[in-house]
Amino acid sequence: MKINLLTLPALMLLSATAMAQSKKDTVFFDDFRQGQLDRSKWNVEITGRTVNDEQQAYIDSAATIYLTNGKADGANNGMLVLKALYKPGHTSKEGNKYDFVSGRINTRDKMMFKYGTASARVKVTAGPGLWPAFWALGKGNWPDCGEIDVMETVGDVSWTSNALHGPGYFGNTPIAFRAHMPKTTNAAKWHIYSVDWSPMRIVFKVDGKVTYTVTKQKIEKYGRWVFDEPEFLILNFALGGGYPNGVNKVTKPYFGLSQSSVDKIKAGNAKYYVDWVLVTK
Repeated sequence: MKINLLTLPALMLLSATAMAQSKKDTVFFDDFRQGQLDRSKWNVEITGRTVNDEQQAYIDSAATIYLTNGKADGANNGMLVLKALYKPGHTSKEGNKYDFVSGRINTRDKMMFKYGTASARVKVTAGPGLWPAFWALGKGNWPDCGEIDVMETVGDVSWTSNALHGPGYFGNTPIAFRAHMPKTTNAAKWHIYSVDWSPMRIVFKVDGKVTYTVTKQKIEKYGRWVFDEPEFLILNFALGGGYPNGVNKVTKPYFGLSQSSVDKIKAGNAKYYVDWVLVTK
């Protein structure tokens, strides 16, 4: 009998390594204990081409993407940190100028999966316009490739969002949900965000509790179901842009990014922490 470990209350007390090794159906696992990013598993994205009016460029730098011993901060072993930095006048390879740089990694062509459970244990930094995410994307043109947003937050750590994007249900999609945290906690503390993906439905969870369920039948009210092809995982830390602005209405000093968050970035305190990432069948 297959046990879904993500539903066990004791999960956060277990070693993620032991959990992965105990499951014969593990497709992918990284608990960032190696001391440096494992580039056989992850690609580092370098780009200044943003599609949501974000205010950062992504760079390949130990200043924005690094691993550290996370036990003191509540991680099981090592910990991945994506850090936003104030770097006025940064010019991307596309020739665009930015005042901020950050990190984004993905598993494209190194780990593609179709169906199963993808999960990550993460914590985020609060602040209007800080936009960390854990998501999956198919290959090909967006939105026909299909996008699964397992966890996003735009600075209000009392909730995180789940969403699907595809042909006919993208942008300000009707297929989206805000998962509000219990009053005793928030997204600035460690939580496990997961998605169970099957041929007929996609189920989102926080700490093993179902937050949002989307069926193929529901999707087909808006457009074509495109979640039958392999996808890759993405971890990124965006700043400002259309989604944050739609929530916080901030336009200055940066679109979607508040002055208090800019101050947090300048002080070196805007970070996205990842304890581990796991994909099982």
